[in-house]
Amino acid sequence: MTTVAHSGIVAITYSFAATRGARRSKATLSAAWTACSTTDMFTEEQYSPFNNNSNKRFSIQPEDTVYGGPTAPLPKRVTLRTLQSKYKKKQPISMVTAYDYPSAVHVDTAGIDILLVGDSVAMVVHGHDTTLPVTLDEMILHCKAVYRGARRPFLVGDLPFGCYESSPQEAVKNAVRIMKEGNMDAVKLEGGGPHRAMSVRAVVESGIAVMGHVGLLPQSISVLGGFRPQGQSTASAIQVLQNAKALQDAGCFAVVLECLPPVVAQALTKELTIPTIGIGAGPHCSGQVLVYHDLLGMMQHPHHAKVTPKFCKQYGNVGEVVQQALQQYRADVTSGAFPSEQFSPYKLGSEQEAASFAEQLDAAGFHNAANAVIDMSKS
Repeated sequence: MTTVAHSGIVAITYSFAATRGARRSKATLSAAWTACSTTDMFTEEQYSPFNNNSNKRFSIQPEDTVYGGPTAPLPKRVTLRTLQSKYKKKQPISMVTAYDYPSAVHVDTAGIDILLVGDSVAMVVHGHDTTLPVTLDEMILHCKAVYRGARRPFLVGDLPFGCYESSPQEAVKNAVRIMKEGNMDAVKLEGGGPHRAMSVRAVVESGIAVMGHVGLLPQSISVLGGFRPQGQSTASAIQVLQNAKALQDAGCFAVVLECLPPVVAQALTKELTIPTIGIGAGPHCSGQVLVYHDLLGMMQHPHHAKVTPKFCKQYGNVGEVVQQALQQYRADVTSGAFPSEQFSPYKLGSEQEAASFAEQLDAAGFHNAANAVIDMSKS
């Protein structure tokens, strides 16, 4: 059985330090090791980082994780092949837009196919009126959080406004950041004109999967004159179709259709050979996407009620539950009902320990604190 020294490590370190700058002789090293060997000895197994009994000594991780929870077997990940298979079998694809670790965990456990970290985080989470202010660094931060919470869905990160419009080279550079730093499986970008198609092609050729986006383009509200549905005239519908076709030809694996008449979305879906993901585009797309906060009914402020999309179906009224819980918490704090003894689990040893604590406080001049401990001990 192999053994290693414990406190003798100090001895040998001291011996090495004492001979710093000079050639260490065999005698010096032998003496140091002899000092080491005379100390307490422990088995190698006791100090092995692979020993379950010593994990707290050799790891910066807590013995019991809090937010990570127990480790479960990794689920089978959704990949591009998974999505292509569902598309060929005409099985609807589910997608949810979410922005952080808790929501990602919920999306993951619900079995959703695709999780989009959307630039709509600017409005939903950061409180902006448009998607334009969110930066690439902020998007990467949200991508990282989502990645830690979602192990099953295919992860797509939005390229925000201002980080891919200038050139295909800029698009590639920032798409790489989303992939490497944000741990995404693909990126999404808006628009489908010739210039955008060039950027998509460059990103795809660099080895990154791209999801396109046509119809209402929130990043283009400056030229659209606001959040306005598209494809409501023949000319507009043809333009949307041409843009979607250009994105497909440039290498997009799927395309989001936002705020289009159902007949237009159906025409695009029939014409394209890649999945279409609808949001406010009717039931004839290859899949559907909604924002996590919208579909759960999380926002209760009148402002959010006004801007909640008409096409969004609320599958819950989570915001009302949250509001009631917060109001009840405030009432319990105000009345003194919280925290009760049930939620005050930590104790100061025995009665003797409490008495010793009070005595030492009093001796140190903390008389009010000492009296408080005595009063607590009596209650």
